[in-house]
Amino acid sequence: MSAEHADAAATRANPFIFLNRQFSSENPFPMLAQLRTMGALIPIPLPTGTDQMVWLVTHMEEAVEVLKDHKRFTVDSRVSSMHDLFQQRRGVGNIFMGRSMINVDEPDHRRLRGLVSKAFTPKYIASLRPSIQQIADELLDRVQDQGEMDVVRDYGYPLPITVISDMLGVPHQLRDSIRQWSEGLVSGEFSEDRVRRANAFSEYIKELVAEKRQHPGDDLTSQLIQLESEGDHLDETELLSMIGLLIFAGHETTSNLISIGTLVLLDHPEQCERLKTEPALVPSAVEELLRINGPVFAPAPRFVAEDTDFAGQHLTKGDMIMIVLSSADRDERQFTDPDDLDIARGLNRHIAFGQGIHICLGAPLARLEGDIAFTTLLRRMPNLKLAIPREEVQWRSNVTLRGLKSLPVAF
Repeated sequence: MSAEHADAAATRANPFIFLNRQFSSENPFPMLAQLRTMGALIPIPLPTGTDQMVWLVTHMEEAVEVLKDHKRFTVDSRVSSMHDLFQQRRGVGNIFMGRSMINVDEPDHRRLRGLVSKAFTPKYIASLRPSIQQIADELLDRVQDQGEMDVVRDYGYPLPITVISDMLGVPHQLRDSIRQWSEGLVSGEFSEDRVRRANAFSEYIKELVAEKRQHPGDDLTSQLIQLESEGDHLDETELLSMIGLLIFAGHETTSNLISIGTLVLLDHPEQCERLKTEPALVPSAVEELLRINGPVFAPAPRFVAEDTDFAGQHLTKGDMIMIVLSSADRDERQFTDPDDLDIARGLNRHIAFGQGIHICLGAPLARLEGDIAFTTLLRRMPNLKLAIPREEVQWRSNVTLRGLKSLPVAF
């Protein structure tokens, strides 16, 4: 029996194997395909010594329904008996435990999102193109004569963190520190180091806010502080959580889109060559890269608000639901040849950015950064290739986010 068939058999016999594996492994997609054959909603017992479980949503149609129905399926873990356990797994004692857009529903979600949505209008995002292009070119200028670079370290990470730092008024010299702190937040292990990094990140956000209170500037952080001081429905805890979320989410997923997308293109040389000769396809390619191997494996879990029947299963109030975007975006019921990369795929209705009220606020910015990043990289380094054996590429382990530890390339 092949390793792939052994995995499939083990998963069918005991679906809990799914949670015991590294969600961000090199290739979880055969296992996800096997899970889809088992149903749209699969119960997985949790190793808590109780009868608690998590429901995995594996099909596109049901995933969209859960993401859009915030009345039945809430992001507020307080409805669940697993609230304390869930909070512990997320981290302790830092601002990321506060109320932010990702862990409240209406009406608070509308209020919080509305306070920052003006900074993410299509017109404003479009106006950033020249500055993002300049950042991309400057990053590649630094390595152009070296003949090699690490896409994660030298390009994928610094591009989006520089953009969001400029928006929020974060000094560029803190980029490396933010990366270290962010690594703690996305770590798959609950450890003292993870807590230490999360707390260090929290302390910096407090220092940033204190600095902007004394010396406000023309940045989003200063604007949010002004809203708080005017009593516009933003308290101190929400302010800190909002800024922390914007810094983290504003770079983490886009960084992974750039690095994973580069690897996917190198894995598909015919598609990569086509993209070089037809750069007008880059926006379409970005959507396809998001679909086939997006940076978000699963968004924040939902919790059943009231007993309900869904997808042929009876759900009890407090049950946890995990929407596996990486499975839904390869649903055979929705996509033709879902495992094939097609940079010109039409009607690419993926849900890599989510759906419903919690759809990613920064999606337009991520798309623009991806467009510029790939267009510039392929134009300036047309002979790009891996600088290490393919099997040595290492993935970061995390329940919700996919990413690479590094991606050495030569050009």
